[in-house]
Amino acid sequence: MYNTIIFEPFYNGFIFLMNLLPFFDAGVIIVIFTIIVKIIILPLSIKASKAQIAMKGTEKDLQLIKEKYKDNKPEQSKKIMEYYKEKGINPLASVFILLIQLPILIGLYQVFIKSGLPKINTAILYSFIGTPDVINMMFLGIINISEKSMALALIAGITTYFQISYTAGTQTNQATGTQGDIARAMAVQMKYFFPVLMTFIAYTISSAIAIYLITSNIFALGQEIYIKKKYHKEVTVV
Repeated sequence: MYNTIIFEPFYNGFIFLMNLLPFFDAGVIIVIFTIIVKIIILPLSIKASKAQIAMKGTEKDLQLIKEKYKDNKPEQSKKIMEYYKEKGINPLASVFILLIQLPILIGLYQVFIKSGLPKINTAILYSFIGTPDVINMMFLGIINISEKSMALALIAGITTYFQISYTAGTQTNQATGTQGDIARAMAVQMKYFFPVLMTFIAYTISSAIAIYLITSNIFALGQEIYIKKKYHKEVTVV
């Protein structure tokens, strides 16, 4: 079912773009296709970010509730849920929205892993999707995306670093106490571990994955900047 609903439509969409834009190389097609999918799921991303901002605005009030009922956990939980209800906040909203996006993002990732370019898997092509006559694998005429590229892998790692740094920065700076210390420690680990991991993945699999990661990171960074500027005041809990 997953292949039918997610992977195959994505794969066919990718090949369709190759047919529609034959003057672009496969690397540019990966960039365009990634951006299109990111735009499609942008409303979900905005909802998730707004929910996170709203949750972040409740930290001081929740801390007061926790302190007041620290010796009575059942009452503490009850008061916290009452507080959420009063403010009209669903504490699980952002998690639920992110879970919806997960199979979509995995499907997008698999398109480039299983694409096998320059070969086309005609067995999963829809009847109305043709096979491109020629597939140019030289990204911008410089890098063969069917091969490994340390340069693209390093750029993938660098963009991952900046994307994580910007996204996590505000949350960890506002966190306080023991939980704040733990959050900051985890943020530091993610900030330096994930870029290294993404660099390794981007290099060991293929340049196609590196291009996908770079595009995804840059889009996510721009998305976070836009959302924080546009929606922060709107959704902050008073």
